[in-house]
Formats: sequence, structure tokens, C-alpha cells
Amino acid sequence: MRDDDVTFVELVHRELHTVRWPEPAELRSRARRRSRRTAVAAALAVLAVASGAALVEAGRAAPHAPLSAGVPASAQPMTTTWTAAEVPAEVLLEPTDLRTKTGVPLTDTGLGEAVRLDEMLLYCRKSQRLRAEWEPSRYSRSVTVVRERPGAEDQRPGQVLAMQDVYRVAPDVADRVFAGMDQLLAPCRSWRAAGPTQWQGKTIRAQVVHSWQEVDNGFAGDESVLLRHTVSQARNLDTGEPLGDVTRPESRAVVRVGDLVSVIQVGRDGTEADLRQLAVVAAGRMCPAAHPRC
Repeated sequence: MRDDDVTFVELVHRELHTVRWPEPAELRSRARRRSRRTAVAAALAVLAVASGAALVEAGRAAPHAPLSAGVPASAQPMTTTWTAAEVPAEVLLEPTDLRTKTGVPLTDTGLGEAVRLDEMLLYCRKSQRLRAEWEPSRYSRSVTVVRERPGAEDQRPGQVLAMQDVYRVAPDVADRVFAGMDQLLAPCRSWRAAGPTQWQGKTIRAQVVHSWQEVDNGFAGDESVLLRHTVSQARNLDTGEPLGDVTRPESRAVVRVGDLVSVIQVGRDGTEADLRQLAVVAAGRMCPAAHPRC
């Protein structure tokens, strides 16, 4: 099968199959390889092909050209227990913010990470030969919160409740993340992905339509947007027959406070109202560590 055929199979796989929950060790391992967001996306049943060809290929976009670093965030010291450069653990969402029993949060830190909004959005742009790279950060810290299992003897991973990445960026980067949002989404407001795929033992031609929309803004921090990603039910292009089930939209909040940018998602049982509420909490946590401070 050609590479582009495999890519489409991976794109529609989420529509046609059930999700395998990653083990905690697997999540941690992927986090250390700087692909934690992809692993969580799989756990959320939004993109069940997090380790598949589509996202792997998306990660191999054109080499990233260094952008202006701007004025160092550490130029003015802060009167706190951490430096202005690092992203302190105190900025992260906590299990108590989820109002349910949770397991031990999975955390990670990074240096020079890309400010990742949505890997499939990046692939949408790359497939259209458009600029497909994220803005750079200086430092980052991440957390994934999972639901606690009722039985202590049950060692299976709990359901993902929320995930958050917090990035410390240069001033010009913070401006570009939000100022360029409309231009970033424009080519992917109705993106049709079509090609051969396996369905009930046969190879057929199928299609799904992806759409990214900015559905709200200004609800938290200095700047904030709520992004919603929807995927249509897969369709047989020869017969018009629908394939698989219609899945829930995936939403995420992007919030800025000073030089800190946070990207937040909730689990499959979470709502956009929950996401807005967590974004407000996150903005408050970021205030003492932001430069300038709130």
C-alpha cells in the first residue's frame, strides 16, 4: 500500500475501531520522548492513531527555522522561590480542580519545546503544503490527570480527565500564537481527507471531513481561545454509505498570562463548560509565575 494510503487508514482508524488505553509506563515513556500530547490524544479517543503514520509524518514537517528569541524572560528577577526562566510546578492544574477522585498525576518538563496546539491540525496544513510548524518555547511543564480506579487491586490506567501543557515563551511568540490563530485555522475549516481503507474485510474508498473552529475567546487570562475540532462520520465514496460512528468534537483551551501560554484539554466525559472553568483556574495559577506578573 502506498504511503498516502496508509496515512488515510490512520486518519479514519479512530472512526472505525475502539481505543486501547495506554499503560501508565507507556504514557511516561512517550512523555520523555516529547510526544506526550500525542499519547494523551489517543487516550482521549479523539485521535486513536497517535502513534500512527499520520502524526509521525506530521512531526516530520519542514525543518523549523529559528525565530527571534526576543527579550529574555529572566531579565528581571522575580521575588518567588523559582526563577523567571523555569515553569514552576505550582502553575499546573491539580487533581482537586477536577472535583473527582484521581490517580497520581503524570508530569513532565521540557526545554525548547514547540507550543503544540493540535497535531492533526499541523498535519492538515502540511498536507496542503502550508507552513507546518509550531512556535517555539523556552521552557515547559505538563500534567495529565486520570480518574482513580475504585479497586486498589485494579492496576489498569484510569480514564484521562484533563491534560495541560504550560510553555514559557518569548514576548514576540506570545503575540504570534494568538494574532495568527485565524490564519492558522483558515485552511482547515473544512478539510476533506480521502483514500483507500479497510472496511469489513474489503478495501474501499472512504472520506472524512475535519473542521477546526474558534468558538469562544477572552474568557480567561490576558488572552484565551476555545478551539473545537470536529470530524464527520466516515463515508464510502463509492456508495455513499456511512461507516462507523459519529464521534464527539474535541475541544481545547489556549490561555496566555504574560509570557506563559497554556494548552488545556479535558477527557471524553468533560464539556466545554468544564474546559472554560479549568482555563480560568489555570490563568490564576499562572499569574504569580508570569512575566510580568499579574
